[in-house]
Amino acid sequence: MTRESMEFDVVIVGAGPAGLSTACRLMQLAQEKEQELTVCVVEKGSEVGAHILSGAVIEPRALNELFPDWQEMGAPLKTAVTQDQILLLRDAQKAIETPHMLVPKTMHNDGNYIASLGNLCRWLAEQAEGLGVEIFPGFAAAEVLYNKDGSVKGIATGDMGISEAGEQKDSYMPGMELHAKYTLFSEGCRGHLGKELIEKFALDKGTDAQHYGLGMKELWDIDPAKHQPGLVVHGAGWPLTDASGGFFLYHAEDNQVVVGLIIDLNYNNPHLSPFDEFQRMKHHPELAKYLEGGTRVSYGARAITKGGFNCVPKMTMPGALLVGCDAGTLNFAKIKGTHTAMKSGMLAAEAMFEALQVGDDGGHELTNFTDMYKDSWLYEELYNSRNFGPAMHKFGMIMGGAFNFVDQNIFGGKLPITLHDDTPDYANMKLASECANIDYPKPDGKLSFDKLSSVFLSNTNHEEDQPCHLQLKDAEVPLRDNLPKFAEPAQRYCPAGVYEVVEDEEGARFQINSQNCLHCKTCDIKDPAQNIRWVTPEGMGGPNYPNM
Repeated sequence: MTRESMEFDVVIVGAGPAGLSTACRLMQLAQEKEQELTVCVVEKGSEVGAHILSGAVIEPRALNELFPDWQEMGAPLKTAVTQDQILLLRDAQKAIETPHMLVPKTMHNDGNYIASLGNLCRWLAEQAEGLGVEIFPGFAAAEVLYNKDGSVKGIATGDMGISEAGEQKDSYMPGMELHAKYTLFSEGCRGHLGKELIEKFALDKGTDAQHYGLGMKELWDIDPAKHQPGLVVHGAGWPLTDASGGFFLYHAEDNQVVVGLIIDLNYNNPHLSPFDEFQRMKHHPELAKYLEGGTRVSYGARAITKGGFNCVPKMTMPGALLVGCDAGTLNFAKIKGTHTAMKSGMLAAEAMFEALQVGDDGGHELTNFTDMYKDSWLYEELYNSRNFGPAMHKFGMIMGGAFNFVDQNIFGGKLPITLHDDTPDYANMKLASECANIDYPKPDGKLSFDKLSSVFLSNTNHEEDQPCHLQLKDAEVPLRDNLPKFAEPAQRYCPAGVYEVVEDEEGARFQINSQNCLHCKTCDIKDPAQNIRWVTPEGMGGPNYPNM
């Protein structure tokens, strides 16, 4: 069946901070120059913000540039950071607070805001629509379209109403082709179309292997007597004896706190369960003192692109650009990616508009973007933090932290050396027989919980009778290879209980509960055989995060 098509000047994939900032900046420039411009944003979530998950402490630098009067305009950044606290959890009971003077400057949060990134994206979408942008939530970009010369032509949205057997149901609706002079990909971490483009155009040639973390987050209502609006707590140490990473606890508005754990996905013990590490971590007195007596409101998980400067691929190709976490612009030295994602999108908007203004019919590679990027504070910030992640990977938390203190506080990120870590995260997995098993305590239902009750709080839903969006390249690998070698780690690294090895009278089988999928992409990243490919399900499927 022939698909219908629509023509735009620019099509943007993903209504996150990068994509929406691109859309807003494009229309601002069009208004300034009195030029007609058609811009479309497609978003796979049921609404803008439904799939957005971040801590988040937001640095407003890019927002200040995009909307200088954002406070008067009602942007949902209301809780300014009032206090920073850095803790090292020595064991299940003890903790040491790091003196402020010994904390790397990148971890200081003066002038930043505790906020819901989902709500900020909802607000940015309102501004974009007010400027004339068309936003289509519930439509998943499923395919990249190419011109005959190989340049990017646009995208096609996924078909709706296809059964698990691949047949058209009564509700069938074919996808639509969206053609553009330029297409911008801002899908977030490990975007499946971004992966395709990086491979097709060899955008990562000459870069280090990309690195990732898994971030899990909960939103809690707590006792008002324990609430300290503006307090930001970061920490590391216990219980992560088999992995590196750190926790966060932010006191937001309305007697709420957000608590979470980020685990680097380069860990080597296949018995490790990031979700269970997070749950037991909350029992530490330094976190429990805020959460006890409170109510857990929401839960979510998302992979984080954290390789930084050394891993950022080339972001331009004929007819398209790759920005934000799709490209890996997060500054992990700050544990922040919103301002950098927004800036990358704003630079992309300026590069595209410069071309469109002179009548460019599209399909070209916007090399002017690369020049703009290298002349921007975004490039300088990422470059100055280039050693942060590799230092932690090479030297560990204590020595790596000391190196980063010297690099950031004394040399301002300008040490005349560049550290590298070119081993993909999945390749660090050791054999199960070489690693100690981990016995996790049962959740108490007060501070710690199981996966299924957590997924329930994420409001995750998928149409059950649809093709599985978690594709195995070889269906035999999980039981034939991963189970004997690694005790099939998908059962544990997935924070939503998607993967199970089920044993019955007929023997063992590998079961995929795709209905539970939070779209975190961890399986696509961490599977030791690189056998799992995440593709987009039907539009509107997945989590529906409120205030996350």
